[in-house]
Amino acid sequence: MDVLAHFRKARNVVTMPRGAVIFGAGEAGNNMYVLIQGRAEISVGGEVIENAVPGALLGEMALVIAAPRSATVTAATECKLVSVDAAQFDLLVRESPEFARHVMAVMAERLRRMNERMRDALRELSVRGRKPK
Repeated sequence: MDVLAHFRKARNVVTMPRGAVIFGAGEAGNNMYVLIQGRAEISVGGEVIENAVPGALLGEMALVIAAPRSATVTAATECKLVSVDAAQFDLLVRESPEFARHVMAVMAERLRRMNERMRDALRELSVRGRKPK
């Protein structure tokens, strides 16, 4: 799915200056964002785990499960984002199975990358002679 093409003419574009926190870990998530322009950093525990570029979905987990945000997203450059609330998200999922598959693919790819990072960290521990608990 070409997310940029789908959201390019959206009316609810938000501009965030460089350095602004788009949302923080632990916050309630009532919306997600589509990054239209700029670059954002996704961090967990103060460590940047991903650099988001135009077309990225940010905060989608908050609309899939009702739980506090698990990451902080900060504008690394000035960012233009489209805010998608729960009602809009549900409508998109109902009207566009392609959008729903895209959201699942984004989440699955992020999970895959986290699994790889965990595997690498466990290997590093075993190389140093420590056994993971």
